[in-house]
Amino acid sequence: MAKMEVKTSLLDDMIGVGDMVLLEPLNEDSFINNLKKRFDHSEVYTYIGSVVISINPYRPLPIYTPEKVEEYRNRNFYELSPHIFALSDEAYRSLRDQDKDQCILITGESGAGKTEASKLVMSYVAAVCGKGAEVNQVKEQLLQSNPVLEAFGNAKTVRNDNSSRFGKYMDIEFDFKGDPLGGVISNYLLEKSRVVKQPRGERNFHIFYQILSGASEDFLCKLKLERDFSRYNYLGLDSARVNGVDDAANFRTVRNAMQIVGFMDHETQSVFEVVAAVLKLGNIEFKPESRVNGLDESKIKDKNELKEICELTGIDQSVLERAFSFRTVEAKQEKVSTTLNVAQAYYARDALAKNLYSRLFSWLVTRINESIKAQTKVRKKVMGVLDIYGFEIFENADNSFEQFIINYCNEKLQQIFIELTLKEEQEEYIREGIEWTHIEYFNNAIICDLIENNQTGILAMLDEECLRPGTVTDDTFLEKLNQVCATHQHFESRMSKCSRFLNDTTLPHSCFRIQHYAGKVMYQVEGFVDKNNDLLYRDLSQAMWKASHSLIKALFPEGNPAKINLKRPPTAGSQFKASVATLMKNLQTKNPNYIRCIKPNDKKAAHIFNDALVGHQIRYLGLLENVRVRRAGYAFRQAYEPCLERYKMLCKQTWPHWRGPARTGVEVLFNELEIPEEEFSFGRSKIFIRNPRTLFKLEDLRKQRLEDLATLIEKIYRGWKCRTRFLLMKTSQIVIAAWFRRYAQQKKYQKIKSSAIIVQSYIRGWKARKLLRELKHQKRCNEAATIIAAYWHGTQARRELKRLKEEARRKHAVAVIWAYWLGLKVRREYRKFFRANAGRKIYEFTLQRLMQKYFLEMKKKMPSLSPIDKNWPARPYLFLDSTHKELKRIFHLWRCKKYRDQFTDQQKLIYEEKLEASELFKDKKALYPASVGQPFQGAYLEISKNPKYKKLKDAVDEKIIIAEVVNKINRANGKATSRIFLLTKNNVLLADQKSGNIKSEVPLGDVTKVSMSSQNDGFFAVHLKEGSGAASKGDFLLSSDHLIEMATKLYRTTLSQTKQKLNIEISDEFLVQFRQDKVCVKFIQGSQKNGNVPTCKRKNNRLLEVAVP
Repeated sequence: MAKMEVKTSLLDDMIGVGDMVLLEPLNEDSFINNLKKRFDHSEVYTYIGSVVISINPYRPLPIYTPEKVEEYRNRNFYELSPHIFALSDEAYRSLRDQDKDQCILITGESGAGKTEASKLVMSYVAAVCGKGAEVNQVKEQLLQSNPVLEAFGNAKTVRNDNSSRFGKYMDIEFDFKGDPLGGVISNYLLEKSRVVKQPRGERNFHIFYQILSGASEDFLCKLKLERDFSRYNYLGLDSARVNGVDDAANFRTVRNAMQIVGFMDHETQSVFEVVAAVLKLGNIEFKPESRVNGLDESKIKDKNELKEICELTGIDQSVLERAFSFRTVEAKQEKVSTTLNVAQAYYARDALAKNLYSRLFSWLVTRINESIKAQTKVRKKVMGVLDIYGFEIFENADNSFEQFIINYCNEKLQQIFIELTLKEEQEEYIREGIEWTHIEYFNNAIICDLIENNQTGILAMLDEECLRPGTVTDDTFLEKLNQVCATHQHFESRMSKCSRFLNDTTLPHSCFRIQHYAGKVMYQVEGFVDKNNDLLYRDLSQAMWKASHSLIKALFPEGNPAKINLKRPPTAGSQFKASVATLMKNLQTKNPNYIRCIKPNDKKAAHIFNDALVGHQIRYLGLLENVRVRRAGYAFRQAYEPCLERYKMLCKQTWPHWRGPARTGVEVLFNELEIPEEEFSFGRSKIFIRNPRTLFKLEDLRKQRLEDLATLIEKIYRGWKCRTRFLLMKTSQIVIAAWFRRYAQQKKYQKIKSSAIIVQSYIRGWKARKLLRELKHQKRCNEAATIIAAYWHGTQARRELKRLKEEARRKHAVAVIWAYWLGLKVRREYRKFFRANAGRKIYEFTLQRLMQKYFLEMKKKMPSLSPIDKNWPARPYLFLDSTHKELKRIFHLWRCKKYRDQFTDQQKLIYEEKLEASELFKDKKALYPASVGQPFQGAYLEISKNPKYKKLKDAVDEKIIIAEVVNKINRANGKATSRIFLLTKNNVLLADQKSGNIKSEVPLGDVTKVSMSSQNDGFFAVHLKEGSGAASKGDFLLSSDHLIEMATKLYRTTLSQTKQKLNIEISDEFLVQFRQDKVCVKFIQGSQKNGNVPTCKRKNNRLLEVAVP
């Protein structure tokens, strides 16, 4: 995507005229043509000074992207093309930097895009303000309030598929940094008559269709609804489905938005129950009945719908049924109850449905305000956004009370617009020191007075007629208007005293016409009185208050019998008048910003521009009047710096740089251009241009000068480019020539060098070959001489060797003969001594040889160094039997020592304990062999690590040698109880396994003996010294899975501390001291029915039998 050209002024690349103040000539046709030209080029925004005209394109445009937001961020209002973002940024920066409260007024008729414009304003402000978790949450809640209000307050009309049927004003509150803190929403005049009746081709409010389309079957069942639209009388069927609108998806969006805004689940459920009740109210139908006294009354045809409504709302069915059939009138101390005929019953039903929905909508607004209101009490800056219905004129006298109220509101907005616009113009002129010229304009205060005057205003007379006793109808109201307003120049009626309207056939007798600032509007008087009364029978209010449904009860506080107020409630007209007055007062305290929305066609189609329709909207929005007011003094104004920067090229003195003040530069520029003095004025910080023609002349001169400058720049650039290219080519030629010469010399040198090397190689080869030949000849001569000499020397050596061998044979023969002779002599001399000692010496030699052979074979057959290895080589000779056994013993002792030298101190201690156990129990206790392979661990319970035994650990200060769970045998019945057995250096302790409390503590000096059986069981008795403190309860009879380890450690610890050996008695029958009695513990061979577990039973007072499997 190509980077967009950066603009520095609204006037750059302008399609048509971007600011209508600069339009020449100014008339309705040129105004419409300019809008159409811009619309055809997808330019949907146009300025009137600081007012933005927005035309609904009826299609998505790529002008609202995050890139566009950044483009308009912190830019001057007139710096870029007209855009709603420019106005939003100007308002936000004025609020943030200048501490001015702002309001943005969005007006236009239904379908012109007001709601979308308000969303764009809010989304832009949300995008450019601060970031952070809390700020993002506030922004999200403010933005998500729109889907909720649209679902409950918008509907499909013939003009707009998402038409707002209420006016909305939202105050967004900011802190001193410009970060949003919260907001407050005000709603105006919800069109509640739409709940019970919709014009042809239109729908009821969106929420009804969204529930039926998007809710699950279970949810619909809870609300007692069915998905079929045709089941409900309040839903128009001809437009139930809208192309391009997904009601099911919108329902999910609304539920999600309610959750984000802060609605609790039970609140959301209550809201939908009220909506379902309203929908089902339309299905209640009545039939006439005659009473005995001749009066007509009504009865409900099918009470099933009534029953379901009462179940939803928690109202007693009989109470609600009576409220639909009777009306109670109270006057001072009297109560009169009258029956309702069928027409009155239908009126009461519809009035209840309208009031219920209207009050629910007001409650929703209040509940949203509670969620989005600012939580801090710091000083706040406020930006208000007003999205309110535009001026409405229906054809065929279809304008009723709602259009009258709407147009009254627009009259007030037009009045404040003119006043604030003129005020802003006047303040700027005074601020800039320019003389203020009075501007003639139409002041619509006379129309506002016609409607809102407290004595003679239409609203005042309507209220007076509603409160008047006697027969009151719309015709009597029209008669009153004819009497009071007949002479008013903006009021017209066939029945008035003004004769000029008597023959006006375009004005029916039941209508009156008001000449608004936007044009004449004819109102049908039918329904004015009823809609202004907005009457709900007190019986229905009281029935609603009696509901067990908390939300419905809260919506009808006047139904409380304890708070009965006989005063008539204020009328709809007076309420709206007060709301408008409050709104106007609020707007006058803020700096206004205007967005005028225009609908290009009635077909809701893109690329269609209906001149007549747009012209009609231009007239009733008063846009031409706005332009005339804006340009009555000076059509264009601009600060000196940007003005000088834009037009400085038109004067030689200011181009290219002006060194002095900007105002002086502009004065020099305008004098040089000879612009008449009456066409401009110099303010303190701005230049003011009176006529747009002067500005366009400046733009034409600037355009021509820019073309000349472009030509000059192009000429200079081309010359520079050609010179640069020539110099580059020249430099390149020199470099290339230098490199080529170098290359040629290098090639020539390489060729000469190669030739010299070849010549050298040939000469060196010739010399080498010549020398080789000489050396080979010399070598052959030397070899021949050597061979001859060798042969000669060999002959000589062989001759000498033969001689020497012969001489040696002779000498050897002599020596042998001599030796034999000497031996003969010796043998003869010593024969008698040799025979006496020869046997002993042969025996000793033979014995020594056998021992040597024995030890060498033992070295080869030596067993492994493992102490448990039983292998040993066989004895080879019988005479070596004792030696063989001694060697085996010595070798075993040696390898045991080597094995022991590898032990750590801890391992030595373990083996010492194992050795001790072997000495104590080997061949004595049947349980011993199974314990040999089990390591002695001692601390089986890990008391120091287990938090369960913290209390026990704190009570024992000494090092724990063994900690194990044992079974203590009860003296009375032989049953076992779990105890913790602890052995320390000085004591034996028994503690409770669950609580950790110490039950017994015995010093080691008081332990005299340990008794156990010889069988495969874990029972043992700890005998205590008689008379000791621990022996008061007698000896301990215990059972453990680690008997051998416990007895061994107890034996060794006692020996270490008392220097006395502990007596270990192994017997299948021994005595145990229990308190004062001695009991015999006898071990017998038991059956296998209890498995491998020994069992203990008390046979009598003197005998305990332990059955060992």
